[in-house]
Amino acid sequence: MSPVEIGMASVAAIVFLIYMGVYIPVALGVVSFVSIWLMRDNFDLAMNLLKIAVGDSVMEYTFATVPLFTFMGLVVSKAGLGSDIYDVMSSGFRRVKGGIGMATVGANAVFAAVTGSSIASASVFSKVSVPQMLRYDYNPRFAVGVVAGSSVLGMIIPPSAMLIIYSFVAEQSVGEMFLAGIVPGLMLAVAYVAAIWFMGRFFPKFVGGRPASDYEFLPWSEIASKTLPTLGLIFVVLGGIYTGWLTPVEAGATGSLVALLIALARRTMTLKTFWEALLETGHITASILFLITAASIYSRMLGLAGLPNELGDLLAGSNASFFMIMVIYVVMMLFLGTLLDTASIILIVVPLFLPLVEPMGLSLVWFGIITVVGAEIGLLTPPLGISCFVIKATLNDDRISLKDVFLGALPFAGVMLVVLILLIRFPALSLAILN
Repeated sequence: MSPVEIGMASVAAIVFLIYMGVYIPVALGVVSFVSIWLMRDNFDLAMNLLKIAVGDSVMEYTFATVPLFTFMGLVVSKAGLGSDIYDVMSSGFRRVKGGIGMATVGANAVFAAVTGSSIASASVFSKVSVPQMLRYDYNPRFAVGVVAGSSVLGMIIPPSAMLIIYSFVAEQSVGEMFLAGIVPGLMLAVAYVAAIWFMGRFFPKFVGGRPASDYEFLPWSEIASKTLPTLGLIFVVLGGIYTGWLTPVEAGATGSLVALLIALARRTMTLKTFWEALLETGHITASILFLITAASIYSRMLGLAGLPNELGDLLAGSNASFFMIMVIYVVMMLFLGTLLDTASIILIVVPLFLPLVEPMGLSLVWFGIITVVGAEIGLLTPPLGISCFVIKATLNDDRISLKDVFLGALPFAGVMLVVLILLIRFPALSLAILN
């Protein structure tokens, strides 16, 4: 077999193994290692490339952001800031049709800015928002669909683990990726709120519910006490990066310290919960860095196989336009999204398409936002749909099936696709803050 054929077979083998349940970094690392061995018929070369992959990836200073932002998000979650923001949003939207759903989107957008995890958002708001919506007679499918749809905001609104992973693969600045994610994340949140209003106006049976008129308006003092800690944390982290006062690593460290002080001031942090946050941070960090290491040797394997160049020559030979390349890219991500998680999609697809995008003079920061938003749609689509599985597991309610969660999330996946098309058509939306 030629190197190109081995490379193509390895990509197919990786997708197959992940779909069969093999741990993602193991599938990426083992298949890439064996492929390099077969291509060069040299075991020592494969071993040396593996050592280089470890040294050139997780040993980089930039990846100190991973444990810092992870720890910050876990402390914020344990401090109860998510439920506070939800209370304020619910009070503001209490008389609007679908208002609690809109409040869930708004709270998720704010919560995403201090957690960076769609899984954390799905878990928190499944417990906080869904029971409230059911209490006011909302359609159960709509209730879980809102939580599933808005939970993906955690992966695009910075700080985001997926933006960090992309920044490594594409060799882009983590700080620039964070800043570029702000406008698309807010766009998606506004689009969700508009979609809920539209569904409430034209498809009232799907939304259901009644105005939460008995939901008391919160006094300004209580609104301030519930929102200022979160807004202050967002200001410290994103403001520090935007002004250049803090690097992403320093912003992560500062944010972790501020989050810890907030939790201590609210008396929600005990030695037990602090230890649990540290352990969970270690587990999440280890899994992400293991994934990045495996992705590094995978990228080297693709380079040795010459697969990106072959793909580029194929598309150039067919005179494929920018529009056609983006259609192929998005369709590929949507298809893989039904099988794989977001990180896997980024690590498998991006190294193949980067050599095509760079010669066009397109911004790789913009391309990263397109990649993350496109891959995030997979969190809402069967059969994998990680956010949907998390919501179902967290609720543990026999009245709501996994099918209900997927069907409820379907309109929000459609909204994400519309936003993705707008971001592709108007790259300035992603780069506005950077210019």
